[in-house]
Amino acid sequence: MAASISTLDLFTIGIGPSSSHTVGPMRAGNRFVARLNEAGVFDKTARVEAHLYGSLALTGKGHGTDKAVLLGLEGETPEGVDVDAVPTKIEAIRTQQRLMLGGTREVPFHEKEDLVFHRLESLPEHPNGMRFIARDADGNELLSRVYYSIGGGFVVNEETAKLDALSTKPRELPYPYQMGDDLLRLGRETGLSVSEMTLKNESAWRPEAETRAALLKVWKAMHACVERGCQSEGILPGGLKVERRAPKIHRELSANPEAGLRDPLTVLDWVSLWAMAVNEENAAGGRVVTAPTNGAAGIIPAVLHYFVRVHGGADDDRIVRFLLTAGAIGMIYKLNASISGAEVGCQGEVGVACSMAAGALCEALGGTVPQVENAAEIGMEHNLGLTCDPIGGLVQVPCIERNAMGAVKAINAARLALRGDGTHRVSLDKVIKTMRQTGADMSTKYKETSRGGLAVNVTEC
Repeated sequence: MAASISTLDLFTIGIGPSSSHTVGPMRAGNRFVARLNEAGVFDKTARVEAHLYGSLALTGKGHGTDKAVLLGLEGETPEGVDVDAVPTKIEAIRTQQRLMLGGTREVPFHEKEDLVFHRLESLPEHPNGMRFIARDADGNELLSRVYYSIGGGFVVNEETAKLDALSTKPRELPYPYQMGDDLLRLGRETGLSVSEMTLKNESAWRPEAETRAALLKVWKAMHACVERGCQSEGILPGGLKVERRAPKIHRELSANPEAGLRDPLTVLDWVSLWAMAVNEENAAGGRVVTAPTNGAAGIIPAVLHYFVRVHGGADDDRIVRFLLTAGAIGMIYKLNASISGAEVGCQGEVGVACSMAAGALCEALGGTVPQVENAAEIGMEHNLGLTCDPIGGLVQVPCIERNAMGAVKAINAARLALRGDGTHRVSLDKVIKTMRQTGADMSTKYKETSRGGLAVNVTEC
């Protein structure tokens, strides 16, 4: 059996601003504490160290990696942490120079010595590497563990990374697919849609009713994030002094609903608003859905809002189908390439989210499996080579607007595919292979290091 991923591995409710630099490191810290218990050395641990490498070291401050590590070591999870309480919790750790390991064991923690950023060094298996070390009262090493945050909140340890394996175990699936061609073949053989095949596969993890309920919970979280983003005023943290724009745009669009009668493209203003609202919340460290990453978290919610609001897709079954189709496409990217900006640039984040949203919208609007595969391919083809060059290491510029552009592009990709019969020259598998090769060829400075592109050509204020 080959490695397999559940849709609910791709759509997780967590915390901003980054899935690879915030969610992943928090999970790694939490996992290290669990490993201390498994190894029987938790009660002997008198001090812990965290060492960050590569992209985590270069852009970690802007992405909140330092805070995420502290929270993870204290036993917090991205899904369960109280977002509003995070600033107070971090301030207490730093002021008291004490850490409540796993939430139960107090140990000293001097951040300058115990949380080290190795900006000129990378670990071998992935740009997002980190090492945790536990020591006893005499300073002797009790346990050392290396983790890699490989995108989308996925975390692997040193052994599984070397095996090129995912953190999830292989499953026996009724409709096994790992590539776009598999979807096309299974669609021909069974007559099932992408969402129907994916829903059946999800039974390898949980009953169908639980999958549906969990996906509707994901949609509820996406909707709540859009609502918060449309109402929350202020300046985003981090020093760039980026003002939240979503509330102002929301007021203007709501105050003039008849504008859509004169300008049919007003609907795209709404799509852009929904995407930006999510990513402004993400940049502020709010509660978001990783879809499939935090840096690209606004695209799928925006396109799903478009489907619900413009095409009447508000019933639960159609929402579930949308997310299942998006998840199926995301799995193929995860298995065959990457969704990590530090590994392949923003084509692996915004590009993948655009591809997922395009395919999902295509099926939701009645597209066949070949049309869905075509829509997903179009969504990525026109994001190939997209760099990850955040100014100041913050998921703000160009990330927030880039999500708005990605959402609009996804809608256009779906509409183009629906105008055809699914026949096209470039397959989804070929474009994924190209994306992976392009990412490998891309200079490291354009892969979430803030050492190239806009990050060095725009002066920070």
